[in-house]
Formats: sequence, C-alpha cells, structure tokens
Amino acid sequence: MKHGAEANSADVATTPLWRAAQALRLVTLLYAVLQQVASAPYYQNQRLSWVLIALMAVWSGASAIMLSQWRFPDVRRVRVWVVFGDHVVVIALMAATRLVADYGWYHGHQTLPTTLWATNAVIGAAILRGPLAGVLSGALIAAVALTVRDQWGQDVWTDATVPVLVSVGLALGLAANTARRAQAQLERAVRLTAATEERERLSREVHDGVLQVLSYIKRRGTEIGGPTEELAQRAAEQEVALRVLITETADRGDSGGAEVDLRPLLTAHATPSVFVSTPGDPVPVGRWAGTEIAAAVATALSNVALHAGSDAKAYVLLEDTGEELVISVRDDGVGIPPGRLAEAEAEGRLGVSRSIVGRIAALGGTADLLTEIDGGVGFGTEWEFRVPRI
Repeated sequence: MKHGAEANSADVATTPLWRAAQALRLVTLLYAVLQQVASAPYYQNQRLSWVLIALMAVWSGASAIMLSQWRFPDVRRVRVWVVFGDHVVVIALMAATRLVADYGWYHGHQTLPTTLWATNAVIGAAILRGPLAGVLSGALIAAVALTVRDQWGQDVWTDATVPVLVSVGLALGLAANTARRAQAQLERAVRLTAATEERERLSREVHDGVLQVLSYIKRRGTEIGGPTEELAQRAAEQEVALRVLITETADRGDSGGAEVDLRPLLTAHATPSVFVSTPGDPVPVGRWAGTEIAAAVATALSNVALHAGSDAKAYVLLEDTGEELVISVRDDGVGIPPGRLAEAEAEGRLGVSRSIVGRIAALGGTADLLTEIDGGVGFGTEWEFRVPRI
C-alpha cells in the first residue's frame, strides 16, 4: 500500500512535465508535417511517405492524450507502455525512410519523422525513469538515426543528432527527479505539520486532564498524610514521567529543519511548581543539541520531583551569551549530600551520569552540580549546564 502511495506521489509530481512534453509533441508534429511538405517531391515513394506521416500524426495525438492524463487507475503502467510504443514508432519510422527515399537523399538529410519529433521518445523515457534512462534512450535513437542514414564514421562527431538527443534525455531526467524530490519533501512537511498539531492537541488534553488530576492527588495526599502519602508520591512520579514523555515525543516527532528554538523545549516543563525563564528573542540551536539539552533538563526536574521534597519548587533559567548557552536548574528542596552522586555511580545507578552529565558532555559542554560543593543538605540543588555554540 505504501509503495502504491509513493508511486502516485511521483506521478503527481511529474504531471506538469508530462503535459509540457505533450505540448512540445504537437509542436514537433507540426514541424514534421511542414518538413514532409518540403521533402515529399524528392522521395521515390511519395504516397507511402504521406501514409507514414498520417500514422505519425495519429500516434502523436493518441500518445499525447494518454501521457498527459493522471486519472487512469494505473497511470504509471499506461505511461510505461506509451513510452515503449513511442520508441517502437520512432525507430520504425526512421527505418521506413529507406523505403521512401534513395541513398543520396537519406544519407544527407533527416530521417522521415525528423530528429526533433524523435526527441519525444527520449523525453518520455527521461521523465518516466530519470536521467540514466533519458541518456540511454537518446543514445539508442541517435544510433538508429546514424545507422539509417549510414553516417557511422567521421560524420558522427560533426552531426548534432547525438549530443542533442543525449542532452535532452539528461536534462529532462534531472528535472523529473528534482520534481519528485520536491513533491516528497512537500508531503513530508505536510505530514509533520499534521502530526505536530495532533501532538499539541493531545498534549493539551493530557495537561488539562490527567496531569491536573495527578497534581491534585499529589497535593491532597500530602496534605492528608498517613497512608495517602505513598499514593501522593506515586502520583508525583507519574506526573513527572508523563511530562517527560510528552516533551520527548514532541522532540522526536519534530524532525524538519536544521535548527529549533530552545525556548519552547524548556517552557514545556513549566508547572505550578516549576518556573521557567527564557530570553525574549529566539534561541536557535541544532535540532539534536536542543533535544539533548531539553532531555537533560527533564531528568534534572524529575530528580527534583522525586528527591527534593513534596513542597520543593524548581527554577529553570536559560541564558544565551552568544558564545555559549547557560542553563540553570535550581530547586529549594532538601539538597544532596556531598559525594552522593559519585556513590550512586559506584553502586551502578547511572541515571545522573548518563542522562545529565553524559548528554551535556556529548554536546561538548559541562554539567556542574554547584551546591554539592558550596552547600549540601538543606541548601537545595543547582545544576548549571554550559553548552558552547559551534
């Protein structure tokens, strides 16, 4: 099913090229007819030449109609057969030149359908299959023309037939590939926009529903005390986990563009107990860097919710100095004993070292726990992330 959708997308992308090519086909048909009027007196079999020109006109009209349509049930297969038929007709008409003219004529003049009309087969192959098919088609038609006119030899390098046909195949093939890529990028952007809007809608619903309930359970459970404190603790854990999940899902889904504004990635963590302060102007960062910084902040806030105490508040501050980004995550909770992080890492608990320190280090920055040195238990906790701008 996906393959069919991709094929249909490619067909839509090249439809303008097909239509333009058929307009050119009709123009070249007119040229071929005028050339026939001028050349017919020099043919040995004029009646056969007019019959062949009539067949060429009928085929030109039928093929132009079929190739310019896009509503056939299987438009790609139709175009494949028409382009194949184009090559058969062109080669047959070229070969028929020897039936209507003598050697002295066809050796020094164009073949019966004219070189210009013969380019339609090359153009069709190029739009259908790309530059390689276009070049090969051009080379094939040129080889047939040279063979019919018996011009293999020095004349090959002075005749314009070969470079014209090959160049047309290459140029139209490249144009068709460019159109397909542009269509694919447009559809991808549309899908990303729709997915982003849907995630934002779900995030609002979750925030207005589930997160509010969890926050209420946490607050009321803490106020009531007793056995409900454990329920309040579990609600707090799930609230934090859900907020992190929503943020990380949004980061993963937003994959368009080279840069993102770091501010919304951080303000997404704002709650009644988490205060986020960012600059008034956008803070553009690389997409991967923005995702990693936001994830490190989410982990730090998760630790605040789990270990800083039920009444603790957190403060996130983003500063852009021009040379580096400074992100501070501070809380007014119970703090952390000096050396506790090193002990946790030695015990195999690598959450902080990998989720915070490791992420920032991968960006070429540093993550410092300032109050582990300056304060300790009872002084809250403050992380300072410094990420250089590259």
